[in-house]
Amino acid sequence: MFRRRCRQSALLLLLLAQKASPTEIHAPPPFNVPQSPALDHVNLLIGNGGDTPNGSGGMIPSTSPPFGMTRWVAQTQASYVSATPYNWTLNKVHGFVGTRQPAIWMGESGLVGVVPGVLPQGGEVKVGFDERALNIVLDDQGEKNEVVSVGYYSVVLDDGHGGTVLVEQSATSRVGHLRFTFSPSSDNRPYIFIEAARPSILTSTSTNVSYPSGFVSIDGREICGYSSERQDWIITPISQSDEAAGFKGYFCARFDFQLQEQSVIIQNGTTHHGQKNAEGPLLGAYTFAPTSSSRHSMIDLRVGTSFISVDQARANIDDEIPDSPGAEGSLETTAKRVRSAWASQVDRITIDGASDEEKDVFFTGVVHTLQYPSEQHEQGRYYSGYDNTIHPLEDGGESYTGYSIWDTFRAQWAWTILFVPDRVPGMVQSMLADYQQSGWLPMWKNIVETNIMVGTHADSLIAEAVLKGITGFDRNLAWEAVWKDATTPPQRDWEVVYADREEHVDYEVRAGLSSVYNVPGKGWVADDIHSESASRTLDYAYDDYAAYVLARELGKPANVTNFLLERALRAPFTLFNDATGFMEARNADGSWAGEDNGWTEGDKWAYSFDVVHDVPELIKRRGGNLSFVRSLDEHFDGGHNEHSNEPSHHIPYLYAMAGAAYKTQERVREIAKENYNNSPTGLSGNEDCGQMSAWYIFSAMGFYPVNPVSGEYIVGSPFFEDIFITLQGTSKKLHISAPGALTKPYIKSLTLNGEKVPVPIIRHEQIAHGAEVVFEMSDRVERWGNDGAVLEGLGLRFNKQAGAQETFEGWVDSASKATEKISLDRNRIEL
Repeated sequence: MFRRRCRQSALLLLLLAQKASPTEIHAPPPFNVPQSPALDHVNLLIGNGGDTPNGSGGMIPSTSPPFGMTRWVAQTQASYVSATPYNWTLNKVHGFVGTRQPAIWMGESGLVGVVPGVLPQGGEVKVGFDERALNIVLDDQGEKNEVVSVGYYSVVLDDGHGGTVLVEQSATSRVGHLRFTFSPSSDNRPYIFIEAARPSILTSTSTNVSYPSGFVSIDGREICGYSSERQDWIITPISQSDEAAGFKGYFCARFDFQLQEQSVIIQNGTTHHGQKNAEGPLLGAYTFAPTSSSRHSMIDLRVGTSFISVDQARANIDDEIPDSPGAEGSLETTAKRVRSAWASQVDRITIDGASDEEKDVFFTGVVHTLQYPSEQHEQGRYYSGYDNTIHPLEDGGESYTGYSIWDTFRAQWAWTILFVPDRVPGMVQSMLADYQQSGWLPMWKNIVETNIMVGTHADSLIAEAVLKGITGFDRNLAWEAVWKDATTPPQRDWEVVYADREEHVDYEVRAGLSSVYNVPGKGWVADDIHSESASRTLDYAYDDYAAYVLARELGKPANVTNFLLERALRAPFTLFNDATGFMEARNADGSWAGEDNGWTEGDKWAYSFDVVHDVPELIKRRGGNLSFVRSLDEHFDGGHNEHSNEPSHHIPYLYAMAGAAYKTQERVREIAKENYNNSPTGLSGNEDCGQMSAWYIFSAMGFYPVNPVSGEYIVGSPFFEDIFITLQGTSKKLHISAPGALTKPYIKSLTLNGEKVPVPIIRHEQIAHGAEVVFEMSDRVERWGNDGAVLEGLGLRFNKQAGAQETFEGWVDSASKATEKISLDRNRIEL
């Protein structure tokens, strides 16, 4: 395993035995400064391994600062939709790439590759993907000579001719910094190949290959150019395709020596000596290391990247890793800056009373959540693929890409608002700029819109930001954009199915809005017209509620708020089939479409619990608290909870909303244990831009945002004895205290700033500026948060001794009538 404690599964042991060897996850001196207790628990291989796209988190051990524009990583396989550049199970490296692939099921954009090699006498420079691969050298113990960390990566490669290449890497947001130390066995000549245009795989079919164009030029110490590759172009909305076709990922690779005549352009396998620039597919250029009296050659390389131009890529080098003599311009200095950027964030959290493995999972999760979305602004400007234009920014303005909103609206965004609220105004303003340039808020933006997933959940992000007091963006423009989502259907709404990743269609937004969803007396998305109809119906209803919250917060008139709220509360239950007790898709004529139809990454089991903005009515439809709790038991005990996909993430917290808080306390711990660990397969599902980790972070803290736009967190069961979080903008820490939490899952009492909390709800404003949250933990089920009638129905009994507090005595065959009952207040939904 790693040189740290990791839980070993049978699958992982098989992978270790057959495919891979251990990797070091601690940066060595001098790359481990500043000292950081939190970063020492970050294992970037968590969620990377796995032999199928959905068999891991789809994460890569890249180097970049938080929210970095371009992440740098060793490339062990071709990257495309369903495959990331690096997979730990593979032992060959094909080069080092600046990647902008935001998730495993999204495409790459403007990739630039850097490939080391040596040229023997009479040989040829190898540029083909398979032929250029170099084996990772194993040490005497059979372990990989490889180090992964947030600010420094290194690997020792066999150069294929008896020598080795030590490759070290760090990266700022827009500039990769690499150092190559060649130790050839003879007079072989070391070289670096810069790949500008590669064969590009479209969709998730590896044989579906295209050949995007690129450009390369050689001048002075630099090889610069661009790649026009954007693998998701085939799902760009058709009204945006002409503008988006202008996208280019620019780069400028600056060496620490003059290139002179030893640099050569190579295109489609043909070398062009003496040529200084070229354009077209299958394109790159290579340069040899300067002749040295020693066989050992060292090359220091900085690669600036840009969405704007080659000149801007060059300017990004000058701004982020400028030419500097000695130690100031060294890789060590760059790595220190990047590690410092991470330490300034994760060291704001300290944990006591947790195992090393739990700390690894937690702090790695924090790093995962702070990678997305990624910056796309550059020195006061940004490129927009929506209008193929470079836009200026106001002082301090920001722009972002990589919004996996269908996933991240659930908890990752709430974590962003709580932990890094300084980033939120720029992110919202970036979405509003997308709206101004495209006509719509983003759904899944990867440079431009991709139409992936369903619902217009940017509505939720904006509403939650406003509800939680975030300022610094145009609220009037935000309302205009959200109102358009809620009231304007897509083009040809009655005709286009909008299947998953459907090509040659326009903006999907709320497909089905005009066909049936907004028709009086109906109110669902028709399954015989649109794909994923049942999920769309439930998602649109939630988005209507988010729009209602925004309208309410902005003081919009009653006719607007009433319209949105009425539709939000009515639409979900048009799908509730009283005969089965489950949600079910419906056709345009109202007939049931079948219990297995119409779902997005889930099924009837998950989605029948997916009315997070009106859980009281959902409980009522399922027969009340007791019946609802039993239906949750059936869901979990029957193996229907798929935590690997987001629609299940809130479900264990519904117990607490139905008066069975103790079952939430049990389930969240079971889920955490079964779905998270500190191995390469340590995430049971795709990370999806931080959502999987955000679930763990909140659950470890002891609460979770079931309905993100309510401003409430539902209490679960804290995992650790103490969590201290230094929040931005306040001197008071958020301290979550739960003595005995490692072995005691149940809650006996809860206080917040000394005040008793009688129900399992914490409001955001109670903790956003620091708070003292104290859980009294117990090793047995306690009365707190539990509905007496539910306990009675489940056959539970509290014995009351004279002068003593009521305590739960465990399961019994008979039950005495409970005298107390807890239920969530439906009046909190403002009618």
